[in-house]
Amino acid sequence: MILWISSAIIPLFILLILTIGFLKNIKVYDCFVEGAKEGVSTALRVFPYLLTMLVAIGVFRASGALDYLLEILGPIFGLMGVPKEVLPLYLLRPLSGSGALAILTDILKNYHPDSFVGRVASTLMGSAETIFYTLAVYFGSIGIKEYRHTLSAALIADFSALVASVVICSWVFG
Repeated sequence: MILWISSAIIPLFILLILTIGFLKNIKVYDCFVEGAKEGVSTALRVFPYLLTMLVAIGVFRASGALDYLLEILGPIFGLMGVPKEVLPLYLLRPLSGSGALAILTDILKNYHPDSFVGRVASTLMGSAETIFYTLAVYFGSIGIKEYRHTLSAALIADFSALVASVVICSWVFG
């Protein structure tokens, strides 16, 4: 039954949209095409921000700055109980979702998903956000250049996600 529902849900949803559009006399196809045009123009407007961010991430990793930063921050975060193996994930998660996923995959391969390190990394991955990507895409798409307090609040939230991941995994899994 669940297999049938999962196979049928998207076609049923599309049928529902078409039916509501027909009943309300809305030209669904025209609305779809208009939305697609807006999506393409938004993508073109956001592209320079994304490209700049991806190049900056590549330079940061290739230059060895990430390794240097990990050497400095490792003992400090270790005092809070943060496993040093999770720090690369914590530092790259705000910058790149795909880079963070690659690091998470490596952590889970090397330390196993049921280890403390694996659990903290998995919890952090689900709790933190790709802050700079989000700011570049959403703020860039509508032309906001002054982030005001958004960046600092987002970084505080990311740090809170790290602390909460360690505390909750310690509490729940011992």
